[in-house]
Amino acid sequence: MSLYDDAVLVLKDYEDQADLRQAYLDHLAAHPDGMWKACEAGHITASALVIDPSRGQVLLTLHKKLRMWLQMGGHCEPQDVSLEEAALREATEESGVAGLTLLPGGPVRLDRHPIPAPCNWHLDVQYAALAPSGAVETISAESLDVRWFAYDEVAEVADESVVRLLEATRARL
Repeated sequence: MSLYDDAVLVLKDYEDQADLRQAYLDHLAAHPDGMWKACEAGHITASALVIDPSRGQVLLTLHKKLRMWLQMGGHCEPQDVSLEEAALREATEESGVAGLTLLPGGPVRLDRHPIPAPCNWHLDVQYAALAPSGAVETISAESLDVRWFAYDEVAEVADESVVRLLEATRARL
């Protein structure tokens, strides 16, 4: 199964955010290249909020280009066989944390946000990744910093999309 086919199945199975989910499906139907960064009309991305429920904390990255505290994530790559694999790969690469596992149940949220031209839109499929006990993070080349934040600190440092992702993740835990 191709990554495109996996994305369509994942989105069809996702039960929340019906209008946005349909917009993602419509985008993919109109853009066979909609999984890839080269699709200037926008493209699917995969991200994961790294969380340690035992400590009541999430790990965020200070994105190098955007200079914002965000969850880990980014573009799908040709070697990715599923959105889950892409999200887990991105979370592991950007956090440096070994042994992450995705929270069962598929995506936690969808978030469509504008990005600078020429690509115009990210259609982000957002997961949650559970950090193992004693997780040690490292700063990747894509980040200025990575840092653990208590749940109640996230709204002070991150934008509303990250806050909504944390709320949805905590509701699923």
